[in-house]
Amino acid sequence: MAQRLATEYVKARLQLTEEEMSRFVRFFGDQHIRMQVRVLDGGNQELVLEDDAGKEEIRLTFERQEDLFVGELSCRLVYPKLTNAMRKAVSMFKGDAIVNRIYPNYTMIYHYVSGAVHKIVESSKGKSRLVYEWKNTMGQLEKRFTSLTVEQEIAFNQNAINELLDLRNQAKQAEEVAAIDERLREHAKKLFILEA
Repeated sequence: MAQRLATEYVKARLQLTEEEMSRFVRFFGDQHIRMQVRVLDGGNQELVLEDDAGKEEIRLTFERQEDLFVGELSCRLVYPKLTNAMRKAVSMFKGDAIVNRIYPNYTMIYHYVSGAVHKIVESSKGKSRLVYEWKNTMGQLEKRFTSLTVEQEIAFNQNAINELLDLRNQAKQAEEVAAIDERLREHAKKLFILEA
């Protein structure tokens, strides 16, 4: 396996409630990352994260926006401790991020949405290759099921129209024909809506 040279957070965004912000701070303490928390004007907070060897540092400013702390980050990390802690934090706190994992001959580009990897692209010598893309399988199955329900409703309406046409052909009184025609109009309208 190739040795990773660096991890680059091209763009990372976290939105935390006050309770999540407290958990976020505790999380980095549990990872043995040195941290300074500064409270700024308007309730904003700046976190300075540093690995225990003092080799790397990240400054992460969270702006207070109504009930949330919103932090955006761009940085390049080389040492594994802070790199792994940031990866876990983005995942655990459902962050959105574009992360380049840089190797000697290629770069793996990870796209995180709500803490989950949605796409991985390998970039090498100016060429890109899709390695992984998340698919909403459950959503696709639900959509297919819904579409089958619509198809069943269409079939039901078509059968009802056929039965009403048979009744209309057998009807002898004008009032009976008018009532059947009204029901036919309703079913035809419903069928038009379902097929659209």
